[in-house]
Amino acid sequence: MPDTLTITDDRTGNTYQIPIEHGTIRAMDLRQIKTDENDFGLMSYDPGYINTASTKSTITYIDGERGILRYRGYPIEQLAKESTFLEVAFLILFGELPNREELDSWEHDITHQTYLHEKLKSLMQSFCHDAHPMSIFIASVATLATFSTGARSVDDPERRLEQVKSLIAKVPTIAAFSFRHLRGLPYVYPDTDLSYSGNFLNMMFKMSEAKYKPEPALERALDVLFILHADHEQNCSTSTMRAIGSSKSDPYSALSGAAAALYGPLHGGANEAVLRMLQEIGHVDHVPAHIKQVKTGESRLMGFGHRVYKNYDPRASIIKEIADQVFEVTGRNPLLDIALELERIALEDEYFVSRKLYPNVDFYSGLIYQALGLHYKVVNSCTGDIGTVAAKKYDINVWMADGVYREVGSNSNCTDYQARRLNVRYREKAGQAPKGFVHTLNNTALATSRTMLAVLEQFQQRDGTVTIPSALSKYMNGLEMLELQ
Repeated sequence: MPDTLTITDDRTGNTYQIPIEHGTIRAMDLRQIKTDENDFGLMSYDPGYINTASTKSTITYIDGERGILRYRGYPIEQLAKESTFLEVAFLILFGELPNREELDSWEHDITHQTYLHEKLKSLMQSFCHDAHPMSIFIASVATLATFSTGARSVDDPERRLEQVKSLIAKVPTIAAFSFRHLRGLPYVYPDTDLSYSGNFLNMMFKMSEAKYKPEPALERALDVLFILHADHEQNCSTSTMRAIGSSKSDPYSALSGAAAALYGPLHGGANEAVLRMLQEIGHVDHVPAHIKQVKTGESRLMGFGHRVYKNYDPRASIIKEIADQVFEVTGRNPLLDIALELERIALEDEYFVSRKLYPNVDFYSGLIYQALGLHYKVVNSCTGDIGTVAAKKYDINVWMADGVYREVGSNSNCTDYQARRLNVRYREKAGQAPKGFVHTLNNTALATSRTMLAVLEQFQQRDGTVTIPSALSKYMNGLEMLELQ
């Protein structure tokens, strides 16, 4: 069966054959359909990018009907259980899990670039005491370009990689400083002895102790949240970063623009909305009444349903498990009982089941942020950077023709984490490096900035999400055409 679409124009009677690739047709192929020689040609109209693909990618695979999410073929459940955030960032950026030597080098490069120039710190201190942390974050990330001599050398792969490492490293520091700024506390410098997530907690919560020791359960919970937000195809902030990157702007400015897109209440903010809903319900006994109001259109059930997932969001089940571990340390949040009862009723009620309204990633994440001491204003912003930065390599000259919102060509093959780990260990012994320095540098930085910004947003009663690896990866896509492997 040929992979073509046959179109007959009833206006002229002419018939056209349009090639189909990965379930898509190119919008420019419609231009040949004309009524006469003076006609500009047929165009597609999709103002919300609801059904428009933006790039070819093998980074993220999503099957919304079955509730499947994979990074580079690995199920998100395995990565959340077995990997660290920096390991996943490496995977997203380079297409392969790192061996021990590669991971050690990668972690060293990130950890030792976490410090900010003192003049940037002074700039952040000059903001008004009650400035929104997202505003501080956006301005500070853009300012990073002024401290990097090679920021505009976007055609140099080695320079681009250095900028990506810098963003992944410095975004948590900027986010943590913004967090402390809002609370009127002195900034805390990075601790290179700690893990990526442990250092983030250190910079936010260290007080008078000589050495901050993060609680292992909380440190791991934050790391998992970073992983879950590392990439999610072409969301609003990722698309923004790719558009900016297509002009060959420096990655710092592109990421700042992506964070600005995240700042808007329609992109992110769901965590806060869920918390507000739970607080308004107030008690488990009031859940049935709220469900009734939802059915009559008087109220909304926040944290349920997703534009992509028409099944249980795989990230939501992971966060639910993490929530139990967090509450063992911090004490049980009374809002959790309300959330569990809401979920139980909704999953048994035909009204919600028939509409495929299942809990999404935001339903439980706000409770975790609150338990971590981030309340609901600070975390999502930080994690989103990685996904936005690393996701794809797109061609600057044809970005607008490639579309904006969705990805095509994602690898649907499932890779088992343990099986690949054995292969990585084998390559370690054989002294072989992983194949390909694949697609991206942008998503990882975006993912990091998304979670951190989320923390910041949580503090201002507004949260959002950007993933640093993904965003950076997608920025890089604007610079280089993605080579499918």
